[in-house]
Amino acid sequence: MRTSLFSRRTIRQGAVFAAGSAKIKLMLACCLLLTLIAFSGRTPSFIGWNQYAAPLPRSSLPRRGYSLLINTWKRNDLLKQSISHYASCPGLDSVHIVWSEPDPPSESLIKFLNHAIRLNSKDAREIELKFDINKEDSLNNRFKEIKDLKSDVVFSIDDDIIFPCTTVELAFSVWQSAPDTMVGFVPRVHWLDKSTGNQDTYVYSGWWSVWWTGTYSMILSKASFFHKKYLSMYTYEMPSSIREYVTNNRNCEDIAMSFLVANATGAPPIWVKGNIFEIGSTGISSLGGHNERRTHCVNWFAGEYGRMPLVSTSVKAVDSRFCWFW
Repeated sequence: MRTSLFSRRTIRQGAVFAAGSAKIKLMLACCLLLTLIAFSGRTPSFIGWNQYAAPLPRSSLPRRGYSLLINTWKRNDLLKQSISHYASCPGLDSVHIVWSEPDPPSESLIKFLNHAIRLNSKDAREIELKFDINKEDSLNNRFKEIKDLKSDVVFSIDDDIIFPCTTVELAFSVWQSAPDTMVGFVPRVHWLDKSTGNQDTYVYSGWWSVWWTGTYSMILSKASFFHKKYLSMYTYEMPSSIREYVTNNRNCEDIAMSFLVANATGAPPIWVKGNIFEIGSTGISSLGGHNERRTHCVNWFAGEYGRMPLVSTSVKAVDSRFCWFW
């Protein structure tokens, strides 16, 4: 009797153990399968291949390209390097160089840039090169209206930073989905200054505030897409006092453009994730008191508009093909 009872108990325990073991094996098999699926989609970048090798898919609808609007100042070596790179981007239609130096561009520089564009452009495309010559040296020059732009959108860029072409093309496709706003790679944010107790006083904050909070309200024009109509609006419709401020203080033209677009749209900009390669020395942002001067700009511009037009957001556009989770 005891032997029979012991045997039945042992059989039941064995069955329970077998069922539990089967469940564990099934769960392990599912985890392994999911892991293999994830790695199969990630294999190229995981094993160290260049993540920028795969071209972005193109829409079946015809699309127009963009004009590169590049700002430079006595750094011909950086200008050559930048234009040689961007000439290889498939969406580029034309190059406009904002030239505010006292001497005109040399024949050797023009010859080099034309040759670099022909050498690097894809499929022997015709990419127009133009120098927009300015008599006076003002940061407002980078946003002067250009009458003969080939495309409706400009990619505004400084001569000392480079983005991979696939990153640029991603930002261009994002801009196409929201063509009235600014789309770019360098976000900044403004905050209400609670220390003053004044509801109309603001503080300008840089990258680390954006990184910490995930919030931004401006995209700097040193690397951004926007519609060409904003060049005309900046020149003829924006309060002239703001242009005068920019000229006199040699700062904040990028903040002025962010204010202009936000005031026209009532919408925030769009930040696109992208790797930035700095090929030049540090600029005015590395000088002492930079954030204080920018804070003064934000408050001055808000006063000229009679309100704060900037809109904060936490949205960021990423290329899901190169992200582990999305």
